[in-house]
Amino acid sequence: MSDPLPKSTAAIESGIAQGLHIGAQLYVSLPGGTVADLAIGESRRGVAMTTDTLMLWMSATKPVTAVAIAQLWERGLLELDDRVEKYIPEFGQKGKEPITIRHVLTHTGGFRAGPGWSNVAWEQIIRQICNSRVEPNWTPGQKAGYHVATGWYILAEIVQRLDGRAYPRYVREAIFEPLGMNDSWIGMSPEVYRGYGQRMGVMHITESGSPEAPTPEEAEQVAVHCRPGGNGHGPIRELGRFYEMLRERGKHAGTRVLLPQTVEALTARHRTGMLDQTFDFVIDWGLGFILNSNAPGEDSMPYGYGPYASRRTFGHGGHESSGGFCDPERGLVVAFVFNGKPGDAAHHARRGTLMRAIYEDLGFAT
Repeated sequence: MSDPLPKSTAAIESGIAQGLHIGAQLYVSLPGGTVADLAIGESRRGVAMTTDTLMLWMSATKPVTAVAIAQLWERGLLELDDRVEKYIPEFGQKGKEPITIRHVLTHTGGFRAGPGWSNVAWEQIIRQICNSRVEPNWTPGQKAGYHVATGWYILAEIVQRLDGRAYPRYVREAIFEPLGMNDSWIGMSPEVYRGYGQRMGVMHITESGSPEAPTPEEAEQVAVHCRPGGNGHGPIRELGRFYEMLRERGKHAGTRVLLPQTVEALTARHRTGMLDQTFDFVIDWGLGFILNSNAPGEDSMPYGYGPYASRRTFGHGGHESSGGFCDPERGLVVAFVFNGKPGDAAHHARRGTLMRAIYEDLGFAT
């Protein structure tokens, strides 16, 4: 069978030859069906990467949390411009009182510093964030800066307090399982993790050109501790299925997860023309989604979608490794993960090469 995406495959294989990663998964679909569901190289040394391998999505996880909040909005349990302190009273201190749910979703709240991806107890993480101060010279909503972890713990805590289910259970029951994303998780039990065995892929550090794998204990911790903005795991085609639901205006294979107008709200421009203090780049944002903010024909936006993506393209990247997006003007869904983190500059170049190759393979390079 001929390769449906020859330039894209070549780009991935070139990265393996350069030592940027030892394997990758790529999923591409159009409204007529799946174009490619590819697994190339190794998931770890001596173990082949397959399309069933569960890979770490890093911050490509964040839109799942945004959808969870949107479901509560549909249920009438919250409003986007409600203050966070309405649902987490202890959050409303030290200058954070005016911060709204919309501010958190658009990274304009101003409480970036915090526990990061900590392995301490959930309650301790929430307490630490609530006790933090808003950043100096930051008026919520009037300044922007990507919150790597803090905002997403707060959004997940709101979900838990309003719905009653623990966040990992909520996303399984309300998002993943209805969409047939049966091997997708944001935090899993040690028993589930160990049950997957060699289906669990490994994310390597490759800045030196030689892959450095985490210890088995470290890899298990990354999967088991719930990190709502950063440790989604699953075969990358399942992240693609999540974006197919959004492309289909809230439903997939007959199962509705969101209303069409909710998808429109999530992917509309809520933050425009603001310099992101974390990325040092002007990036427009939806509600939890990064919107294409490149100038036409450019590919300078961090974690962007390449020079051919339409202005309406929305999605999210994962730290030096992964991403998912929908280009609604072409009906295109892409999800990808490389299992090597080579540094921001090398990943930017690698990602850009792959994005260009995908659009050229599909005849969308205009």
